[in-house]
Amino acid sequence: MAEEESVQIEEGPLPFPPEWDARYPQQGQTVVDAPPGYITLFEDFFLEGNFRLPATKFMASILHFYGFHISQMSLAGMVRVRHFEFLCRSQGMEPTMEKFRA
Repeated sequence: MAEEESVQIEEGPLPFPPEWDARYPQQGQTVVDAPPGYITLFEDFFLEGNFRLPATKFMASILHFYGFHISQMSLAGMVRVRHFEFLCRSQGMEPTMEKFRA
């Protein structure tokens, strides 16, 4: 019988591909300590808001239309946008700003 490889599950930040050069905060750092050129995204966006990277074109259109940055989006707003997008896609429809705003 072949030996099974043990899988280690790490506690802590969500894993991102190395080519994204994600930086994780050190103990004691806050969101305002992000280095220049980096943004802060909260773990809740991914776990509770179902946000995924890379973001969809629909998400980009929402941000562009309302004129704000992803780091300014609330968790409740993220859930609302993603829920709408899932509903459209489950019905075979492409989500658009026009449908979202109807």
